[in-house]
Amino acid sequence: MKIGVAKERLAKETRVALVPDSVKKLIEKGLQVIVEKGAGQAAFYSDEEYKKAGAKIVNDYAALAKEADVVVKVRHPIAYKGKNEAAYLKDGAFLFALQDPINQSKNLAEFKKKKLNTYSLEFIPRSTLAQSMDVLSSMGTIAGYKAVLMAAAEIQRLFPLMMTAAGTIPAAKVLVIGAGVAGLRAIGTAKALGAVVEAFDVRPQVKEEVKSLGGKFIDIPLTENMQDEQGYAKQASKEFIKMQMELIEKHLIKSDICITTAQVFGKKAPQLITAAMVKKMKPGSVIVDLAAEQGGNCELSKPGKTTVVNDVSIIGVENIASSVSSDASKMFSKNVETLLLYMIQDKKIDVEKQDEIFQRTMLTKNGELVSEIVKNFSKK
Repeated sequence: MKIGVAKERLAKETRVALVPDSVKKLIEKGLQVIVEKGAGQAAFYSDEEYKKAGAKIVNDYAALAKEADVVVKVRHPIAYKGKNEAAYLKDGAFLFALQDPINQSKNLAEFKKKKLNTYSLEFIPRSTLAQSMDVLSSMGTIAGYKAVLMAAAEIQRLFPLMMTAAGTIPAAKVLVIGAGVAGLRAIGTAKALGAVVEAFDVRPQVKEEVKSLGGKFIDIPLTENMQDEQGYAKQASKEFIKMQMELIEKHLIKSDICITTAQVFGKKAPQLITAAMVKKMKPGSVIVDLAAEQGGNCELSKPGKTTVVNDVSIIGVENIASSVSSDASKMFSKNVETLLLYMIQDKKIDVEKQDEIFQRTMLTKNGELVSEIVKNFSKK
């Protein structure tokens, strides 16, 4: 079986799906690996490193697709030389990527034409067995860490409490909205830099994790279950959102920095910070919106831009993992390597296997949509 590593063509995407170290390990397991020329260049992995790992380098994507049985990418297929990338693949080939199947539903028609077996890496289950394959958690770790550094670079004050001969500088106050993987990493990083950290999440189950990192958990009276079976936050009712926003505003106006991470699968990110709230914030405050690409948790966020309103800087984060492309690729690659070695047995992938990881991540089988996650979402 030949594994093909494609070069990413989506704007500002600098990661690569497999790094040389993972390529070497796959080859040691008896698989062949071919790599598109320059696939790892933006993440500082050279073609020569891939060659040393045992991979074959091909000149372009068309050559890769013609030869590979399995193609791995970071992001979903896009246009390439007048056609969709999926159209170049062999009939019945396998494609692994962050497919974004709700927003990129047009790709499903291409998958059907080529009878492709496709897998959505964002659907890896949150289980002990699949933990080492979970790309969203890996990238969330990076996002939370980098968000704090972006805030620290933007704000015109220091994070830690400092008692000096020139007087005492109080610690910065950081509010983190959403205590998933990204939020927890942001809490830990801000605390390590010396800030006083508060965190808000609709799931009371994460309270102990917040406290273990040194953050103060903001309690909210709950009348509904806000966590799904995979541990993600569910979409809230209008009444709950109103109560939630009133509580957020109370803590937001006391904070120097706010990092927002709240997202709901397949839907626009919940708007938790209004323009009116921003007006009440301290001059010089900073908001880092990790949900900016999904519409933003802040009403004033703009993806990829820093907007200043009433002396408050709002950083609309876009593809934050690509800002540390080398390590992000290394983490992403390890997840993909583990997944491939789990799925490929006797140099083939059994599309009929009844296994949570196989079934949950499979988007299309022989071109037909089989993902219950996507089907159920489409019914709503």
